[in-house]
Amino acid sequence: MRGDFLYQVLYRKWRPQTFDDVSGQEHITTTLKNEVAANRINHAYLFTGSRGTGKTTCAKILSKAVNCLNPRSGNPCCECEICKGIDDGSILDVIEMDAASNRSIDDIRSIIDEAQYKPSRCKYRVFIIDEVHMLTPEAFNALLKTLEEPPEHVIFILATTEIHKILPTIVSRCQRFDFHRIKPSDIKDRLMYVAQQENVKLSESAAMMIATVADGAMRDALSLMDRCIAISTDVDDNVARTAAGLVQQSYLYDFAACIINKNTSKALEIIDNLYSESKDMARLCNELISHFRSLMMIKSVKKPREIIVMSDDEFEEAQTQADYLSIADIIYYMDVLSKAYLRMGHGTGDRVELETALVKLTAPELEATTEALTARIAALEKAVKQGIKISAEPALQTTAVAQADEKPVTTVNTDENPPQVQSEASPEELPKAPVTKPAPQVKHTQQKSTVNLEEIYQNAKPFPRWVEVVENMKPVSRAIAAAFSGSTAYVSGNYLLIDTSNNMAFELLKNGSRREEIRKIIQETTGHTYSLGPYKKPEKKQEKTDPIQTLKQELEESGIEITEE
Repeated sequence: MRGDFLYQVLYRKWRPQTFDDVSGQEHITTTLKNEVAANRINHAYLFTGSRGTGKTTCAKILSKAVNCLNPRSGNPCCECEICKGIDDGSILDVIEMDAASNRSIDDIRSIIDEAQYKPSRCKYRVFIIDEVHMLTPEAFNALLKTLEEPPEHVIFILATTEIHKILPTIVSRCQRFDFHRIKPSDIKDRLMYVAQQENVKLSESAAMMIATVADGAMRDALSLMDRCIAISTDVDDNVARTAAGLVQQSYLYDFAACIINKNTSKALEIIDNLYSESKDMARLCNELISHFRSLMMIKSVKKPREIIVMSDDEFEEAQTQADYLSIADIIYYMDVLSKAYLRMGHGTGDRVELETALVKLTAPELEATTEALTARIAALEKAVKQGIKISAEPALQTTAVAQADEKPVTTVNTDENPPQVQSEASPEELPKAPVTKPAPQVKHTQQKSTVNLEEIYQNAKPFPRWVEVVENMKPVSRAIAAAFSGSTAYVSGNYLLIDTSNNMAFELLKNGSRREEIRKIIQETTGHTYSLGPYKKPEKKQEKTDPIQTLKQELEESGIEITEE
């Protein structure tokens, strides 16, 4: 309370007063303005659409516009005694009724009786019936005749969020307007305007975040902004996340990375941390679904940047994750999370449902559904296309890092078009894993060099400045820094060998432009230029023995003479 006045919430204080103030519904406001300007007023209107899109607001503006003493191009002037009287409720010719609490046939009969009387001060008597789908069937039937042939001085405006519950006979008697969900960009612009008028500092990224959470509802966006202002008048991303109860966006990328790399332990640790911070598990599950939906749009749409609402850094990181996944993978992930979301609140706790879903996603061998098998087959097909050798051993199925050959020396072709090799690093980098198919014949056979892989791995030593290198990746690209987070590196001569369980890191190394970015960061940090590749721990070779010679030696030691014929 300030003085004698109560605080007025933003969505009421900044409710549009003219059709021009309404955001995101130009297809409706333009038509209504033209009808008012041309004096082609219908006797019944039906406004339908999701919550917070402007149905009741447009109904009130229309009630003022048809009765305004000085209309301006179809808009009410908001200055004459009629406009002011309708706004403050002193004019009784505009009647607003909530059908959710006045839904009986008696309530409708009282409206029909009042409709017979001419307006006292206005040109038209306007009846605004909100949530009209809540009327009983008897009330609907009572309204039918009056709605079809009302007195000349009466206008009905019906508003509903559930058009399918309205009788077809009612719909056919009205001029219908479908309100769309308001675009996030339009909501953001309105929020920035309101913040400026309220002397509130609001960042564009925070406004876009609020607009995204509002899901097309301007009223919800203004209510959320009210909560943000209650926390701080300097509204940034952190304030908006706190007010909306959202997790940091980085957690979503961490979850996705755990699913991609099949890291069950890390995924459960993240859930435990978020649960201890009182994060809502159902909301988190829904955000994960939205994250994978963004990845799906990146994989499927030609211009996903125009559809997906996120910062440039977040989009870059999402694009990196999407490049590693197939559509079958993403659809399967969304299906498992959606089923877990539907089960939340019914029986087991929300946390248990989310944990179970993530265990299924990080350990696909536990899921035997058709969708799971399809996703696993798609992953195998992708591995085959990339030249990765598929082994029956489970350990080899879950890693894309190539294993070195038993032979200590391999021949590397340095021709203009090098053969494809089984390695997560680029074919232009060394050391290389063995060729998975016979190398193609080339003309310049004299341009060959040999690299001893075993010697390089044996001489590899820990690279102490790798943590500094990864830290320096963050200002350049969050996606690259996230991919190499937690990794280690070894140096052997001019070779920098990277050891990580995150397969996305090796996907980045295979990308020419990304590899050059990483090489440049390493050069700027250390002053040296290295060839990049995966690290493989040296294996101790076991001497091969001939079983026949072993048997022969054992027989001779037992006194049995062996003769060769």
